[in-house]
Amino acid sequence: MDIGFIGLGEMGSAMVGNLLKAGHTVRVWNRTAAKAQALADAGARIVGTPGEAFAGDAVVSMLADDAALREVIDATLLDHAPQGLVHVNMATISVALAEALAHAHAGHGLHYVAAPVLGRPDAAQAAKLTIMAAGATEAIDRVQPLFDVIGQKTWRVGAVPQQANVMKLAANFMLAAAVESLGEAAALLDGYGVAMRDFLDVVTGGPFPGPVYAGYGGMIAQRRYEPALFKARLGLKDVRLALAAADAAATPMPLASVLRDSLLEAVAHGDGERDFAVLGKVAARRAGRG
Repeated sequence: MDIGFIGLGEMGSAMVGNLLKAGHTVRVWNRTAAKAQALADAGARIVGTPGEAFAGDAVVSMLADDAALREVIDATLLDHAPQGLVHVNMATISVALAEALAHAHAGHGLHYVAAPVLGRPDAAQAAKLTIMAAGATEAIDRVQPLFDVIGQKTWRVGAVPQQANVMKLAANFMLAAAVESLGEAAALLDGYGVAMRDFLDVVTGGPFPGPVYAGYGGMIAQRRYEPALFKARLGLKDVRLALAAADAAATPMPLASVLRDSLLEAVAHGDGERDFAVLGKVAARRAGRG
């Protein structure tokens, strides 16, 4: 397939690498052009404008946040896009923006598919992402070959694009809650001289198996917050988006408010670029042991 790709952060670059390995033609655009050079060496074609990427069989966007997406995907871009093009947005964005984009694309004769992913950059490199796709069945069918290359499983979660974004925000909320609970548990254990590592051996071998508790728990036990596979400031962004979605649906999420404040505290102390596991440091500091 002939694919345009917009946004070459760690996640986007890994996705493009896998698309190239699978033999697809990929035209890439990034605000910082230098980030595209390694992909060009692997066979990607660097283009000078988002409009040049917004063509072909499909275009994928993986931009950092709502502001970046609004800056790139505007009415002028949609006006010049070929009719029937499928735009797949795989970034974590607000539910309100997802809804607005779906309407805007439909008004220009374009297909819009929301397909946010679960997984960090290491999972993206290994093509082990979990993809949650929502949109018209025909549009998803057309880009399913791309999903098969990028991820390990695609879940089709609805015909309305923003439903996928709600699912992603709910999942990231649960992840934040798990990491917060691990940090607070570590602070409690430390107060009684119990090693977090010993505790993890017990709980991950019993009621809490899996990569979240073992992975983030291990990082908190080691006080290892770098390299950041998922930065605290991005976690804060996602929790804020979950709260905004909850507010729009008149849905109380008191725990999400706690998580926002914990992540905001991490950012305020200069730890926004560190891994999500830095919530363990926040909990320790509150206990006077940070």
